[in-house]
Amino acid sequence: MTPTPVTTARPRIGAPLAADDAEQLALLAGDHCDPHRVLGAHPAEMDGRSGAVVRALHPDASTADVLLPSGEAVAMAPVSDQGLFAAFLPGATLPLQYRLRFHFPGGATWVRDDPYRFLPTLGPLDEHLIGEGTHRRLWDRLGAHPRRIDGVDGVAFAVWAPNARRVSVVGDFCRWDGRVFPMRQLGATGVFELFIPAVQPGALYKYEVKTREGMLRLKTDPLAQSMELPPATASRVFASTYSWGDAEWLAARSTRDAAREPIAIYEVHLASWARVVEEANRPMTYREIAPRLIGHMKRFGFNWLELMPVMEHPLAGSWGYQVSGYFAPTSRHGSPDDFRYLVDLCHQNGIGVILDWVPAHFPRDDFALRRFDGTALYEYEDPRLGEHPDWGTLIFNYGRNEVRNFLIANALFWLSEYHVDGLRVDAVASMLYLDYSRKPGEWLPNPQGGRENLDALRFIRELNDIVRSEHPGCLMIAEESTAWAGVTAPTKDRGLGFHFKWNMGWMHDTLEYFKKDSIHRRHHQNQLTFAAIYEYSERFIMPLSHDEVVHLKRSLLDKMPGDTWQKFANLRLLLTYQYMRPGKKLLFMGTEIAPWSEWNCQASLDWHLAQDPSRIGLAHLLESLGRLYHASPCLWRRDHEPAGFQWIDCDDHLHSVLSFERNDDAQQLIGVFNMTPVPREDYRIGVNRPGRYRVVLNTDADSFGGSGYPVPETHDTEPVPMHRRAQSIRLTLPPLAALVLAPPGD
Repeated sequence: MTPTPVTTARPRIGAPLAADDAEQLALLAGDHCDPHRVLGAHPAEMDGRSGAVVRALHPDASTADVLLPSGEAVAMAPVSDQGLFAAFLPGATLPLQYRLRFHFPGGATWVRDDPYRFLPTLGPLDEHLIGEGTHRRLWDRLGAHPRRIDGVDGVAFAVWAPNARRVSVVGDFCRWDGRVFPMRQLGATGVFELFIPAVQPGALYKYEVKTREGMLRLKTDPLAQSMELPPATASRVFASTYSWGDAEWLAARSTRDAAREPIAIYEVHLASWARVVEEANRPMTYREIAPRLIGHMKRFGFNWLELMPVMEHPLAGSWGYQVSGYFAPTSRHGSPDDFRYLVDLCHQNGIGVILDWVPAHFPRDDFALRRFDGTALYEYEDPRLGEHPDWGTLIFNYGRNEVRNFLIANALFWLSEYHVDGLRVDAVASMLYLDYSRKPGEWLPNPQGGRENLDALRFIRELNDIVRSEHPGCLMIAEESTAWAGVTAPTKDRGLGFHFKWNMGWMHDTLEYFKKDSIHRRHHQNQLTFAAIYEYSERFIMPLSHDEVVHLKRSLLDKMPGDTWQKFANLRLLLTYQYMRPGKKLLFMGTEIAPWSEWNCQASLDWHLAQDPSRIGLAHLLESLGRLYHASPCLWRRDHEPAGFQWIDCDDHLHSVLSFERNDDAQQLIGVFNMTPVPREDYRIGVNRPGRYRVVLNTDADSFGGSGYPVPETHDTEPVPMHRRAQSIRLTLPPLAALVLAPPGD
C-alpha cells in the first residue's frame, strides 16, 4: 500500500506548536492528570492566521503526520526529543476529524485515530452520581466498553483512582507502554477516562497507576467484565452478544413469594463438580456442565442452584471466596456469555440461580484492589479496621460512598446482566462486628463506643432495600453465624432486610448430635430440639454445606457413628430429618453419593461411587424426598409460621425418638424419628385426626438400602389419649430410621 504523501514540510518549532512549558513537562514526565489539555486539537493562531494545533505523543516515534479526511497528510514538528509532535492547521475549526501516522526507526508505521480528539465518555450526571455514591449502573460507565463514537470504533476506558498522579491504559495494543495512552481525570470525582480507537473485544489491558510518591503500579480493572485465565491477571475487553431465552421465567419471578414456596438448593463448586479426566483433568466449561448439572438436579428435585463464587479469583484453593475480579465470571470455565448460557438453561428448566457473593473482604494480591491508587482506596487505612485476622485479607471501607457504590452496583450487575435470582452474602457476621476475631486492643470502637460496624450496617440495609426495589423476586441470603437480631426483619423495623438466613446453629447442633454414638444420644436430645426455640425469630435456610466436609471435619458419611450399615442409616435419617422440619433446604454437592473422603476442590467428585449398592439406595431416598417435598405444601408453605409445625413428642430422651407434625391448611404429614439402632414395637404417638394413617416414606425400606424391618403400611387410630391428643396410633419403628405418615384424607 502506497503511503499518503506528506504535503507540507516539517514545520518549525515554536508557539503555538509547543504547549505551556509546565503542562508539557508534566506530560512528558508522566505526571499529567489531564493530557487532553496538551494533546489533541486545540484552537490556535499562527502568523496572523487562525486555525488549530494538533499535538500527538509517541515516545518511540521518529516522525509523525496528521492525516486529514481530504487525504492530505500534514507533517508534524518534533516539539521535544521525547516523542511529542505538533502541527498547525490553518483555517481548521473544532471539532476536527483526523488520524495520526507515526513513523518509527526501521521503517514501521502506525496509523490510528487520535484518542485525544474525543469528548469524555462520562457526562456530568455520571460524575455527580459517582461522587455521591449512587450510580446504580456503575458498570455501564466504568470499566472497558466497546463503542462507536463519531463513526469510529474503539473502547471507552474509565477507572476510579482519585489519589493517582497519572493513570494510563496499557495493553497488548500498545505493547504495555504506559507512556502511550495516559488518561484524563474528570473533575473532582477521581475518575480517569479515555476512549481509544481501534481497540477491539478480546484485547488484554490493565491500568498503569502512578502514585503520589511516584511509584508505578500495574492494576487490573476493578470493573472488568472478563479476565485472563489465571494465573495470568490481565483484564479483557468484552462485549456480550448473548440472546436470552428466559423471558417467561423473569416475568414470573417478580410475582413469587419465596417464603411460601418449596426451595431445595444444590450447592455447587463448579471446578470440582465434574472434570474432564481425559483432558488433563481440566474443569468442565459452563456450556459443558449446564445440561448435565441441570439433569442431575432435576432427578433429585433441587429447584435452586447455589454456586460458590464464580467471580474471578487468583487462587483456586480459596474456592472463589477471595475475589480479584468482582464483575467477571471466572474464565476457568469459559467466557461471560458461556456463563449466561448456564443461567439461561437453568431458568428454562425451572431452576433458580443463587451466587455466593463476597463483600466482606478481598485478597492482598497487588495486581487487584489492594492500595489501588497507592492509598487505602477500597480498604481502611488502619489495620485495626482494614485487615481481616482470620483470612489475611482486607476489609472494604463501607464508610466511603464510592466503595458502597462499587459493591451495591456489583450486586445489581449480577442480577441485571446475568439474570441471577439471588445472592448469598458470605461472612456477614465479620461485617457486623468491629471486634470480629479480634482481641482487646486489636479493634477500634464505633463513634458511639460500641462494637457494631455502623458503616457496614448502613451498607447492608441500603443494599437489601435497593435489591427489593429494583429486582423484586430476587433473594438476598445471609450467611450469619451469630445471634444478631433481625437479620431477615425489614429495614424499616431496624432489621437488616435479608430474605433468608442460613441456620448455622441448627447445622452445627444437628451434626454434633448425629456424630454421637446412639447409646449416648439420650443425653443430648436437646441439641436437636434447641433450634425450635428460635425457629421463628428469622426466616431460615437449613444448610448442610461445604464448610462441614472440609478441614478435617470429615465427610457427612464418615461423621456418622457405627459400622458401614449404621453410617448409611444415620445419613438417611439425617437427610429425612432435614427435609421434614421447617426451613428451606440446602445440600452440598456430593451428598447424594456419600463419599468417605472430604471434599477436594482440585478434583472431580467421585462419581463412580454412585454405582455402589448402598449409595444407589441413598440416591433413591433423596429422589423420594425430593418428590415428597415438592408434592407436600405442608413442608414449605408455612415454613416461617408457628402454625406450620407442632411437636408431638420431643421429650422421649430414653428411647431417643422425636415426632412432630408439619401442617398446612389442607394437608398434614407426621415425622417420627428413631435415633437408635434398636427397633421399637408398639410405639404410641398421639394424633389429631381419627382414621387410618399410611406410611408414605420409610427410610429403612430395602429400596433405600435399609434393613427392611417389617413395618405395617397403615395404622388405625385408637381412642387412647396421648401427647395431649384424644387419638393415638401404635407404630413399629425400624432401626435408625424415619417414618413419614399421612393422616386420613391426605
